[in-house]
Amino acid sequence: MVDDHVRANRESMERVEQRAADGDAPVLMLNLNRYTEAAGFPDADEYHLYMSRLEHSVTAGGGSVLWRTPVVDAVIGCDHDDYDEILAVWYPSHAAFLQLPEADGASLMFESRKRCVANATILALPADRHPLMPS
Repeated sequence: MVDDHVRANRESMERVEQRAADGDAPVLMLNLNRYTEAAGFPDADEYHLYMSRLEHSVTAGGGSVLWRTPVVDAVIGCDHDDYDEILAVWYPSHAAFLQLPEADGASLMFESRKRCVANATILALPADRHPLMPS
């Protein structure tokens, strides 16, 4: 189902909630995004608006967008593994990630995300050690 590739499922979010409850720690969310045609990645205003809103909301929630980079090619994988960009987003805790929908500007950011992101995979990585911590 397409929704499985743009929205978190309940089971995944329950695992994040459990980590938040079990001695929470910093987390790096590695976002693999394929954008819609409407997003106009990488040069259109819609994409830039989404990135601006994302950075604002993540920062307001205590996190940091560490880096973004375009994907040149998917060397191994199928068509559905074809991504346009990878973003590394650091949060001080799993709880901070879970609170992102309540951060300043988040509703506008999620509206932009809905228009811009066609397919996404978000991987949670431990971020309490170098080099995954912000400087």
